[in-house]
This record gives sequence, C-alpha cells and structure tokens, in this order.
Amino acid sequence: MKLLLVLALLGAPVSTPAEHPQIEWHHCQLNAADAEGAALDEAGAECGDLKVPLDYGRPDGPQITLALSRLKASGDRIGTMVLNDGGPGGPGLSMPLRLRTAMKAAGTRYDLIGLDPRFVGRSTPIDCKLPFAGWPWAGGAERSSFERVDRQVADIAARCGTNAGDYLQYVNTRNTARDIDRVRIALGEQKISYLGYSYGTYLGAVYLQMFPGRTDRVVLDGPLDPELYSARLLRTVGPANEAALRAWASWAAARDATYHLGATPSRVMASVDRILRVASKDGLRIGTHRLDGGSVPVVLFGPLADDRDAARTTYAGIVRTLLDATYGPVEPGPELGGFLEALLTPASSQPASAQIAIICGDRAVPSDPQVYWRDIQAHRRTEPHFASLTRMISPCAYWPVQPQEPPTRIANSEPALIVAADGDPRTIYSYATALQKHLPNARMVTLTGARKHGIFGEYGNTCVDNTVITYLLTNRLPDDQTC
Repeated sequence: MKLLLVLALLGAPVSTPAEHPQIEWHHCQLNAADAEGAALDEAGAECGDLKVPLDYGRPDGPQITLALSRLKASGDRIGTMVLNDGGPGGPGLSMPLRLRTAMKAAGTRYDLIGLDPRFVGRSTPIDCKLPFAGWPWAGGAERSSFERVDRQVADIAARCGTNAGDYLQYVNTRNTARDIDRVRIALGEQKISYLGYSYGTYLGAVYLQMFPGRTDRVVLDGPLDPELYSARLLRTVGPANEAALRAWASWAAARDATYHLGATPSRVMASVDRILRVASKDGLRIGTHRLDGGSVPVVLFGPLADDRDAARTTYAGIVRTLLDATYGPVEPGPELGGFLEALLTPASSQPASAQIAIICGDRAVPSDPQVYWRDIQAHRRTEPHFASLTRMISPCAYWPVQPQEPPTRIANSEPALIVAADGDPRTIYSYATALQKHLPNARMVTLTGARKHGIFGEYGNTCVDNTVITYLLTNRLPDDQTC
C-alpha cells in the first residue's frame, strides 16, 4: 500500500488548512417531494453545507461539499454529538430525528448533528453508473455461476474507474474522520460526542485514534473488529447467519398455520433449500424481475439481522413469495417489491457506489478469484445457504486504485461505551470483544439472547437504553455489564 506522508502514520491530517471552515446554514427541504427535509424543518432542525478538501494533502486544492443537519439542544446543553448510521455509505441527515427520541432525557441536552459522509446522500455524490446494486452478490452453486459473478464484479470496478475515477483515491475512512474533525472545528467545539452504529463504530474508532482528546462521550453500537474490517469482512459471519436462519425456521414452524412453510424447523429449512435450488437451476420470476442463485441469497441474507416478531413476520412473507415463485411467476408484496427494485435496477447506483468505494478504499484484498472459489468450496457444507455470498469475490479485487494509506491501527486509551448483542448476525460478538482490547478504557454492555444488529434505541431493551442514556447524561462509564 502506498503511504503519502509520514504524518499519516501518526494519525494527524496530512496538513492543516489555514482558513477556518464555515457552515452555510439553510432550510432542509429541497422541494415539495423532499419528505426528509420537510420532517427536519418541522422538527426545528437546520441543514448546512461545509466545504472540505477533496485531498487533505492539498488543503487549498479542489473542495467537496458535506451535507449536515443540526437539531439544537432545547434543555441544559451538554455539547454537540455527531451521528453515523453505518453502511458504510449510510446517509445520516435525518438521524437526529430518531435519536432525539431514543435518547429520552439526554436527547434535548445535545446539539445532534446528522452527517452525510463524503460522497453519500446530499454530500458531493459518487456514482459508478451501475446497472443494479451489484454487491454483495452470491457466486451460486456452480463454477460457471461463480465465473459469471466474477465478471460482474470486475465490470463494477471498471465502471467506477470510468465514471468516478477522479474521486476514488479520496474515498476512505481516514478522510471521513478528517471531515468529522472539520465539522467539529466549524461548529466551534473543542470536543464532540459521537454515536455510531455498525461501520460507524469503525469510523468512530478511527476518529479516536487520529484525533485523541477531541471527544467527550462516545457510543459504539454493533461494533466491528478494526483488524478484520475490509471487503472480506462478511466471510466471518456466515455461521452466525446460518444460526439466525435456523432460529427463524423454528419461529416460522410454530406459525405454520399462517405461513405454510413447514410444520417443523427441518421442513421450513427444506422450503428455503427448494428456493435456492430452483433459483440456481431455472431462476424465479417475481413481478418484472428474474432472480437466480446470485441474487436470492442476498434477499435471504438481508432481513436476518433482526429477530423481533415484526421483522420475522416480514421475512416469512418474503420466503413465502419466493417459495411460490418456485412453482411459477408471482407478484411481490410492497416490501419485497421495493427491495428488488433497489437490488436489481439502477435505482440504487449512487448509494451502492459510495458503499463499494468506501470499502475498497480502506484495505486491499486478494485479486486471485481462485482464493474466493476455494474458500466457498471449503465452507459449503457448514454454511450451505450463505457461503457463496459471504465469501464471494468483490469489486475490490479489481479496484482501479490502491488504498492511499495503510489501515489505521487502533490502540488508544480514549473512553467509550461499546454496545453489543451476543447473537448479532452482522457484527458478531467476537468483534466487540476485539474492539474492547484495542480500546482498553472502553466499557461494554452486552445484550444476551438477541439476534439483532443495532441495539440502542432500536431493540427496545430498557436495560441497554438506560445504561447508554445514563452515560450520556453523566459522562460516567459503567462497569462492563450484561442485559
């Protein structure tokens, strides 16, 4: 990997612009169809634009725009909190609306900052002009389907090089962390608080490493292991998602009178196996879309990160539709229809492009397809439903630029509160314990018996929520505890 300057090893910005950054504040609603902006305006938020360097090595060079929102404190103000919803590439502009509610008594004590990270959402966009979302994608059951998807991800990388090549070398987590510090400076804050979910925990850990002493209270929910974060991260979560699928099958079997997927867990699993078998051989026709062995595992994987009854009900409806499609064409319900529209059409090109570019920008991965094929084959028996998805080659194997800086080594004494579910299928529990070793002054609250990704303010666990809120109000970290 190429290292631009020695300063990058120390975590400091490559150079510091002399000009104090200024945020241009304005109303949030862009037009009559902008429901997100309207909701922010109605809540009393304001939106702003901040110019930051495209390349922090050339602070006076080309600039890009960050879009952010601010919902000001209405109570006894503690400070400013920056929010990140993960992804990577998840927009954050409207996060203050839900977090003000989730934070309860602490919600009115902070200026809540929703930020669309560089190249995401309303910030200067990146778009590879993809024909469909494109990644992650399963390699299917056969070598021929693997090779077809291999060509597909190579095409994604080529499209990004053609349509977004001027930006790609500047898309990475370290630059996003630098952007957050520019936001801090522009807001006139000596310190900021931070709450991040999923990938946002990695971003938060990188910020702590690069800018020590500039945070007040930090919550990292659904944490990533910083040593494993790369485009190959999913290869470690296959077993957890196989377990989540089996747990859902037990739930569905108990409700066979409603969903007719099988009266026992093994029969429900047989229904899932039929879906995958027919999709791989003949394809499934659902509305205007044709699903195959590459796309069906994506559909089955996505909703498994939530074990609440409402989510499992939705999942059962999706599986029922997929099973019906093994016998002939069917029409999707609104939820599955919307998911397929995002997955299989150009509608999600821009957010998918940002996500892929961020992942590929941080850490290089093997470029030999055989590495991935052997990995899939070695795990088909133990991970029969998801090995071809979680272990599949990505566009990063063909990425047109190399990471511009080495991955950030996380090792510091900054305080933080880590929130983790022991059954999280997306960021498995070993990630949380690994992150805590990198942040020895962090404390952890563990939710047991939950297969949910993202806990605080989302799962409805009073113990977790109250622990986080108390910390945000008092700045006293609890001892490690279990809820």
